[in-house]
Amino acid sequence: MKDLHDRVSAEVRRAVIGQDDALELLLAAAALGGHVLLEGPPGTAKTLLARAFAAALDTSFRRIQFTPDMLPSDVTGTVALRDGDLSFRPGPIFASVVLADEINRTPPKTQAALLEAMEERQVTVDGERHALPEPFVVVATQNPVEYEGTYPLPEAQLDRFLFRADIGYPSEDDERALLRLARRGLAPAALDDVRPVANAEDLRAAQAAVDAISATDEVEGFVVAIARATRALPGVTLGASPRAAVHLLAASRAAALLAGRDYVTPDDVVRMARPVLGHRLILSPEAELDRFTAADAVAAALAAVPVPR
Repeated sequence: MKDLHDRVSAEVRRAVIGQDDALELLLAAAALGGHVLLEGPPGTAKTLLARAFAAALDTSFRRIQFTPDMLPSDVTGTVALRDGDLSFRPGPIFASVVLADEINRTPPKTQAALLEAMEERQVTVDGERHALPEPFVVVATQNPVEYEGTYPLPEAQLDRFLFRADIGYPSEDDERALLRLARRGLAPAALDDVRPVANAEDLRAAQAAVDAISATDEVEGFVVAIARATRALPGVTLGASPRAAVHLLAASRAAALLAGRDYVTPDDVVRMARPVLGHRLILSPEAELDRFTAADAVAAALAAVPVPR
């Protein structure tokens, strides 16, 4: 997987500069069969990162620009009359990498159309199930600053995202490097230079390698203790779910593999705790008034659990 990471990173960096941590999470999610929520202010390359990542993979890619007037059928597809017969017309969800751009700008009914797809790798239209391609990764973006005209994602849907990657502003050096990238007017010309360097078979091999990473009873107990600690924090009304614990251990296995090890360490768990757990925690109104954040809650849970030695 280290070789896969190096190949994909080299291509993505042709178009995107300064988002290495988010790129690593995208690759880990693709290897694990998970989904990623990219969150950050506008203009920080969230959409560009997803497009460049998809371009580096030799798989199908579709972009869905979510708007307030979208219907579930605009995502999943419809049954249409063709030559006198009813046939299924697949929607844009039928791709290996799906960019759900500004996912919080569409109403809950349309957001819910993604739930079955993200969890079961299928959609049901007119009572008939249709399998989605393998691999299948949803990369969603949202702006955490502007809330006018948005529909916050429900807890059940947030829990289906393996990672939330915080996309922040680049460093001064990275921002200068951005200005040197080739462009056609305002459009990034470098995106056309990103070549496919990995395919579905590479991702399946990476997933098999991740599954082979071992975790001791102590590490598994550490993961469970962290998840349970989030549920006991006074400023948290909804802590990490059992699914979150499963995702945290899987993400830790991917981190171990990227580090060149065949076993998980507590450091891997600590490293992956924030991107796996942060978006799943619901804070109390009092905690939010005190400026207590989800990142603070994850840090408090980690501090409350002894690290196994």
